[in-house]
Amino acid sequence: MSFYQTFVRPLFFKMPAETAHEIGIETLKIGLSSKLAQDFIAKRFAYSESFGELERFGLTFKNPLGVAAGFDKNGIVVNQLAALGFGFVEVGTVTFNPQKGNQKPRLFRLSEDKALINRLGFNNEGMPRVVERLKKIQPNCILGVNIGKNKDVPNEEAIENYLQSFDLAHQVADYIAVNVSSPNTPNLRELQQADSLEKLLSALQKRNQELKAKPLLVKIAPDLTEAEIEAITDICLRKNLAGIIATNTTVSRAGLRTSSLRVAKIGTRGLSGKPLEKRSNDVIRQIYKCSKGKLPIIGVGGTFSAGDAFQKIASGACLLEAYTGFIYRGFTFARDLNLGLIKLVKEKGFNNLDEVVGIECR
Repeated sequence: MSFYQTFVRPLFFKMPAETAHEIGIETLKIGLSSKLAQDFIAKRFAYSESFGELERFGLTFKNPLGVAAGFDKNGIVVNQLAALGFGFVEVGTVTFNPQKGNQKPRLFRLSEDKALINRLGFNNEGMPRVVERLKKIQPNCILGVNIGKNKDVPNEEAIENYLQSFDLAHQVADYIAVNVSSPNTPNLRELQQADSLEKLLSALQKRNQELKAKPLLVKIAPDLTEAEIEAITDICLRKNLAGIIATNTTVSRAGLRTSSLRVAKIGTRGLSGKPLEKRSNDVIRQIYKCSKGKLPIIGVGGTFSAGDAFQKIASGACLLEAYTGFIYRGFTFARDLNLGLIKLVKEKGFNNLDEVVGIECR
């Protein structure tokens, strides 16, 4: 076990989950605030081998592993995370107007399951403030901005709310992700329904073309039927989306080791981590097959190790994101996973990562 898992994590895990998260963000912010500190850590966490240039939807990634939306909601530690070895950071989810989110406590650990349950509710400082912060940095990695709907905006008015966020995010983001799949904002997942989603993505792509077009992706839930996934994939292809992020958290509680009494006490909303891994991979495979490999997929859900990462890529993902795995594995997570993944690719006889993408679907 690493130093983090042996000594640091037990201390963090004695605190309420959200408190520990806030301390972690503040530690990164202060500890790696200077370029000198970031460069020092980046050298310590440098890879002995390289993935080469990973070309994905017109962008070049240093490596395939990114930080999923939800970790750095307000764009506070982008370059700090890049220094730890992540190839990209997806800030957010950010709404146009600031939100406090749902009532605390709203973040819980299920250590037996290597999982988290959150019902944060898009707590963030609002797009204007986040964008102003991001304008002041020069990102050392690919920067994604994940946009969501304000809780007090009815679905009938969602398009305008998303457009307001999109216009601002477009100024700083390398790519923009549309979150219509969080289970923590009432009725948000209804926007995944084919008619609603097509109208939303059409409006965003129209605006995207009016500006200097940037890659636009949509993040979907794992709790969709095969027919719904097929319909969403078709819409994304027709609207020329850059890709799909699969998947968000699940409302399912199937197969958990944590006592049902404790799970019931925590309540509903989004579960992330190891229990999500299989379902996430199933959704990735379906998207890959439905799109015949033409639609790039960022795979999210239950990635803790290089083996997990390899499996996701074999299922059809061309990039990866992690949040819960990072929480459980610690500061060396990105370095360890990337080094392990490079090793696995070579051991299995592949020349590069691209050769692995979707091999289970061929």
